[in-house]
Amino acid sequence: MSLIYQAGTLNTTALTVPNLYVQIAQPQALSLAGSATSKLGIVGTAGWGPVNVPVPLGTMSDYVAAFGAKQKRITDAGIALNIAATQGASSFVVVRVTDGSDEAATGTLDGVTVQAVHTGAAGNAINVAVTATGSGFALLVSHANLGTTSYSANDWSGLEQVVSQDLNALIRIQLPATVPTLGVGSVVLSGGVDGGTPTPSSFLGQDSQARTGLYALRGQGCSVACMHGVTDSTLWAAQAAFGLNEGVYVIAATQVSDSISNAVAVKAAAGVDSVALKLMFGDWLYWNDDTYGMMLVSPQAFAAGMLAALSPEQSSLNKALSGVVGSQKAGLNGSSTSYSNAELSALFTAGLDVICNPAPGGAYWAVRCGHNTSSNAVVNSDAYTRLTNYLSASLAGGMGRYVGQVINDTLYGDIRATLLGFLSSLLGQGILGLQDGQLPYSVVCDGTNNPQSRTALGYVQADIAVRYQGINEKFIVNLQGGASVSVSTVGGSV
Repeated sequence: MSLIYQAGTLNTTALTVPNLYVQIAQPQALSLAGSATSKLGIVGTAGWGPVNVPVPLGTMSDYVAAFGAKQKRITDAGIALNIAATQGASSFVVVRVTDGSDEAATGTLDGVTVQAVHTGAAGNAINVAVTATGSGFALLVSHANLGTTSYSANDWSGLEQVVSQDLNALIRIQLPATVPTLGVGSVVLSGGVDGGTPTPSSFLGQDSQARTGLYALRGQGCSVACMHGVTDSTLWAAQAAFGLNEGVYVIAATQVSDSISNAVAVKAAAGVDSVALKLMFGDWLYWNDDTYGMMLVSPQAFAAGMLAALSPEQSSLNKALSGVVGSQKAGLNGSSTSYSNAELSALFTAGLDVICNPAPGGAYWAVRCGHNTSSNAVVNSDAYTRLTNYLSASLAGGMGRYVGQVINDTLYGDIRATLLGFLSSLLGQGILGLQDGQLPYSVVCDGTNNPQSRTALGYVQADIAVRYQGINEKFIVNLQGGASVSVSTVGGSV
């Protein structure tokens, strides 16, 4: 009788019984999937929803269902998501923050307290109604934006149980010591309060066991993030540190109605010089919101939305933005006020970026520089930060499969095949590009960089070199014109 084993479970050098031994080898996957680069993390305020909990969303309707309608506040997460989605962003993680004075809406039916499951003014529109049915009672919970849910039971205890088991319930039922008889009736909850504007430090949050604010985005796979409407320069260094540690490109901004001289001085005083932080100058933008009309908003969501929509090798420089009606400097509707080269030079030299019109390509609104806050010209492009984060996240997400395997030439070959296959796919997709006909990458993983003295201790090393594609920032066209210019042609062609 033949015996069947999974590959690796049979010691083939110690067999003593003559027989047929079948070893099943699992198909070996040598491919490496790239990490997502389109997810945008937004930390902001809202009128509903869990506090300091990262919530994945895809569309504006998803946002309304999770956090209620947009609010006319410069820190509103819904406004930020709306702006970013207009730029093409389509994957979001939203974290709601409050100042701690927010309250949940409540109401009473038959002496039973019904409370909104989340704090915020949106809960004041929740309608709770009990009606009789042929076999008991139905509880209908409805809200224009948050949805409608129906429950059925014979008494208050039954309703409390079924509602508590619904993870998406809008309310919670709090029974008194003496449970009353269930009867028909209805109530509109009231008393829900958003609270005041949280302090800037509340948006940053705490990197503790129960993470809050920006730190709640750890492990969420965001490639870009912003604390919407927050301009406190004392928090820039912490945002940069978070971005470096988490592989996230954080978009910050200076204060509204800022001056160039003040922004440059504040940036210098803050001491931020990091590839992980992009700092937008405080020339805030006019946005014609579909709910609240004309609003003055931070440039963060425009830049963040565009970056999240772009492939990681791209820069935000000169990409046309949607929905910008005007700016504080240019005013509204066709003002000719624009930045001089001297003003732009002052901003860019200091590591600040700005959204303005015109752009190098014409009369449209765009990010004008495409840089992070680093003073190192080799690494100060958006593309450097985004592509480096993408490569790092992709390697971290897929190469761990080789830990625990036996160190030999087969392992080296598998590692090289996986890495070279991944880099080759990036070349085919245009994320990497040929330059002078040469491959823009190399991988070394063999005995040359893995001597026995290291492998005996369990170390294996793969050395990867990747040459990025540059960004055309200063395009020089040399023109020679005049009646005395000699032009050579061949066969009548120019």
